[in-house]
Amino acid sequence: MPTLIAVIVIIILASIRQVNQYQRGVKFQLGKFITVVEPGWRLIFPIFQSMTKVDMRVKAVDVPYQEAITRDNVSAKINAVIYYQVSEASKAILEVENFWSAVNQMAQTTMRNVIGELELDELLANREQAAKRIKEIVDVTTETWGIKVLSVELKDIVLPDDMQRVIARQAEAERQKRAVIIESSGEVIAAENLAKAASILSSAPGALHLRTLNSINDISSDQSNTIVFAVPLEILRAFERKES
Repeated sequence: MPTLIAVIVIIILASIRQVNQYQRGVKFQLGKFITVVEPGWRLIFPIFQSMTKVDMRVKAVDVPYQEAITRDNVSAKINAVIYYQVSEASKAILEVENFWSAVNQMAQTTMRNVIGELELDELLANREQAAKRIKEIVDVTTETWGIKVLSVELKDIVLPDDMQRVIARQAEAERQKRAVIIESSGEVIAAENLAKAASILSSAPGALHLRTLNSINDISSDQSNTIVFAVPLEILRAFERKES
């Protein structure tokens, strides 16, 4: 009897399996799925039963660089990171052999297909939209595996050297264009202000004389310069009227 009790205790101790809080256990009996095991200590009797633990935490998969050709025939290398989480542990084990590898391969294929649907300018300007499209396609497929895709982020887009030079020249031309537009706008505003000032000076009696005296006062403070001053006709005519 003591021997039998000892054997039973040993079997029970050998049958204890711990499922952590972030895990779920997929339990099989005689090769047949029977239930999903919650966290805690559980009895899994050897030979008759088995259990596969599934990590339910969010995982980040680094999708390696994929060479794709855009719709306008530009070759580019793109890499991304995909965040996913197991939503149903039983499906993740029963429906796909290796869900981590399957998600990775699915993301690579989808990324090449989506990039092929976009022109280069669209890809560079709307990376978030491209990533969203990849997420939607991958999520539809992985849903049957019990996997929920949370987000996809395009990390880097590498272009050929000649294409990088072309883009750099385009950016420089665009900057020069904006600079010319800003400079010309400033000149237009300055011309308008000068025209207004000239109109005011010509319409107000004596205003031009005061402005002339002001200018003389400003330049007379520096005695090291020789000043050639042109007297406006209005001043000479004023003297003529006074003498007459």
